[in-house]
Amino acid sequence: MEKTPYAEDFPHSVIRGIGALEILGAFGLVVPALTGIATILVPLAAAGLAITMVFAALVHARRGDPFRAMLPSMLLALGSVVVAWSRFGPYPL
Repeated sequence: MEKTPYAEDFPHSVIRGIGALEILGAFGLVVPALTGIATILVPLAAAGLAITMVFAALVHARRGDPFRAMLPSMLLALGSVVVAWSRFGPYPL
């Protein structure tokens, strides 16, 4: 648990649930875009991942983790926001 000390604050089921949501979000980003089926899921998955990453950054900030712990979360959140904005707006699939 040295690499993930924040996991001590949450029950094991919550950590597994977060992992499952992230995997589903990744599938929601990739599979509809590749198959052309249910493409509305791409921006929805991106928005969901952005929200997840914002909350992850808040957890790190609350725990007093250094900036480098928040950086990946913020970059992924920003990337997800860009994908969601572009797919809902000017570049739909």
